Amino acid sequence: MEQALTAAHALFAERGYAAVTMDEVAAAVGVTKPLLYNYFGNKERLYIACMKRAGDALVATILETVADTGNPSEALNDGLRAFFAFLDADRAAWAVLFDETLPQSGVVANRVADYRGRLLELVAGSLLAQLPSRRRDAASTEVEALSTALMGAAEALARWWLRTEAVSAQEAAELLISTIEPGLRARSSKSKSKGDRS
Repeated sequence: MEQALTAAHALFAERGYAAVTMDEVAAAVGVTKPLLYNYFGNKERLYIACMKRAGDALVATILETVADTGNPSEALNDGLRAFFAFLDADRAAWAVLFDETLPQSGVVANRVADYRGRLLELVAGSLLAQLPSRRRDAASTEVEALSTALMGAAEALARWWLRTEAVSAQEAAELLISTIEPGLRARSSKSKSKGDRS
């Protein structure tokens, strides 16, 4: 039912999870609602199928981008650029993944958390790789906190950019990079200095 997924994805992206009904999806596809339920089970499962398509595409884009980078700082910067380029190229995928009308608990919320967790691991991995290997275990809590803050900043800036389009997506990415990179570099240097003295 690829056609159903395409139609549902477009409706969810345009109106949000909470506003879309299975009746509307069935009408958009030209099938009966019982057939839609028979194939997907319920609205949550239909949404998860749409989210999987969007989430896998975002994660694959970032992984592919950072795979060719030469150092952790470059990986982090290129990952942020890829994130903003992705949302610029596929706003519907962004709208499905970061829909503010999604339930705060349950299967859909858990699946959203899984994708955010995968992105968080990418960010944390880039930050941890900047530290001497002997310091990584001790710094893991701080890195997790910084990674969470960075992801929050990227999402908030992306929402602002989509709402205003006051700058290009590339300019938004560079704004975030130029704001956070000096602080991350300074913390990394401080950690390396401490590691050298121990």
